[in-house]
Amino acid sequence: MSLTGRAIAINGALDDLGVMPATESEQRERVPVHVFASADAACEETAREIAELIRSRLEGDRPVVLGLATGSTPIRLYQRLIRMHREEGLSFRRVITFNLDEYYGLGPGHPQSYHHFMRSQLFDHIDVPAENIHIPDGTSPRGEVYRACADYERAIKDCGGIDLQILGIGRSGHIGFNEPGSDAETRTRLVTLEARTRRDAARDFLGEQNVPRYAITMGVGTILEARRIVLLAWGANKSAIIRRAVEEAPSEHLPAGYLQRHGNAVLHIDQAAAAELTRVSHPWLVGPVEWLPTMVRRSAVWLGQKTGKPVLKLVDSDYTENGLGELLTTRGTNAYQVNIEVFNRTQHTITGWPGGKPGADDSHRPERSAPNPKRVLVLAPEPQDDVLCLGGTLNRLVHQGHEVKVAFLASGNLAVPDEEVLRATETMVELATEEMTPNEESGSLQLAAEVRREIESKDSMVEDSVRLRRFKAIIRRSEARMALRLCGVATGQIVFLDLPFYERGRYRQFVPTAEDSTKVSALLDGFQPHQIFLTGAHSDPSSTDAVGFSVICSSLLRDPRPAWVADCFFWVYRGGGEAWPIDQIDMAVPLSPDELDLKLQAIHQHRTQRSQTPLTANSPEAWRQAEENDRQTARLYDKLGLAEYDAIETFKRWMP
Repeated sequence: MSLTGRAIAINGALDDLGVMPATESEQRERVPVHVFASADAACEETAREIAELIRSRLEGDRPVVLGLATGSTPIRLYQRLIRMHREEGLSFRRVITFNLDEYYGLGPGHPQSYHHFMRSQLFDHIDVPAENIHIPDGTSPRGEVYRACADYERAIKDCGGIDLQILGIGRSGHIGFNEPGSDAETRTRLVTLEARTRRDAARDFLGEQNVPRYAITMGVGTILEARRIVLLAWGANKSAIIRRAVEEAPSEHLPAGYLQRHGNAVLHIDQAAAAELTRVSHPWLVGPVEWLPTMVRRSAVWLGQKTGKPVLKLVDSDYTENGLGELLTTRGTNAYQVNIEVFNRTQHTITGWPGGKPGADDSHRPERSAPNPKRVLVLAPEPQDDVLCLGGTLNRLVHQGHEVKVAFLASGNLAVPDEEVLRATETMVELATEEMTPNEESGSLQLAAEVRREIESKDSMVEDSVRLRRFKAIIRRSEARMALRLCGVATGQIVFLDLPFYERGRYRQFVPTAEDSTKVSALLDGFQPHQIFLTGAHSDPSSTDAVGFSVICSSLLRDPRPAWVADCFFWVYRGGGEAWPIDQIDMAVPLSPDELDLKLQAIHQHRTQRSQTPLTANSPEAWRQAEENDRQTARLYDKLGLAEYDAIETFKRWMP
């Protein structure tokens, strides 16, 4: 097996087995973790490992047995395997596959079944024999499920066991559908899906009410019998659970942690998913570091939070007793000097003038004072992302005289439940009925009737027609306008790009093209902003946020690069209303109680997103989470000894 040096760090620690970690910085990691620059790089490496395994068996009698996963995480891996098959002649004729799981109650033809997923994402594009493909049967009568699961286990053993198992990881730490509570001895079985797992799948099923409550999954014990395990993970929303799975002792409350007991398991993750590993988040605890200003700020902020002290009250012993003595020694200074430096740097992130304060000294402000007013462009993946993440800042920018334009990359129509369409058609029918005379026909009445018939006649999982998707897009446009009106943004300054990657795709299956970049480039060049607020840099690569961000990058990094880019500041907000960690914040915009209340009113205008439970940013609790995140950031600033505010929205400077 060949592993290249593209991984930032190679091999973790299996300290419970007495194995030394490969590097000092990885000493807290109980299973090897390879951190790659991107999900694409990680999948390229994983695909090459699989290809080498397959090629090594070409001359022997024993086939290769692969354990495969579903979901958005392995899609890039499967795309690379398909490319290797087409361009490099990689054959899968001597490969046998076993999938981890399947929703119980879904037949192979159901568009959200894993049978369908595997065919569309891999099997239909390679030469693996149909008889070599094994996926749990989600249609077995309840009384026969146990026997079917036992047969699945027997089939794996009859093939000689799994050579290489691909895994993803859920936000609760589940592998396969082994939810928290699954112990290391579990085998293939029927399981009940927990609420978070069903919420995370809601967008794929057009609403949580359509997500099955049960699934059949390989057990943890079955997975651990594979000779080699590779777990893949992308995006910042996986970083917390990755750290726990790698650095905490394994337990049934965190099934992924059992990989620590496997002698040949490895994690292939991107930088965003690695963000909370100790070697990344608190490197001074596991080895020497270069004490750049950003690292000094990070360590002092961490120390203040750990000790519960304001930064200016930290003393030398706080540093030395908490693993930061090297900071004082290396810099030849004392705690007070470090405290002042960090306090000032953190204080300078706070501004009530997100567009810059005209006529003021801006040497210590996040934004330039000139030009004033500025042309400000807010790029939001879907309606609601704007007000959810920077509703208060939008209000400030408008009322401080800047020209603010909000552009939605995608319509968001995939996230509108059918029930909301029926509600809208009821209003249309009522309005048309009131306006009609006996000899008149209403176009809106006819449209409402046609849309209602489509919804009432289609299966809940049938893809919406173009007409229905356009109808849903109109609903979200209306919500977006009402929300932005509260923030002071004029209707004429709202742009709906409806990028083709979204309009032609489905969640987790978006494919951006040059057409997307062309539309974004036209907007950017036409407006030539001085400020751009955007998101998606640290999101799961398959998400609307991340795909939209990649399109924006393609538009900005054209050759030649547009001249206006050199004079533009880029501010990244985190999706889902989440806040940046304090040590990473470059601009903090405080909100008064009234401004926070206005932001929440704006979020509430997105009615369609309160009536369902899809992914993080659009769950019914999203507005509460956004409010709590803004308040929590303010509390953290206060505890560090800075001014006390009611809430704070946060941004990180980005340079293309």
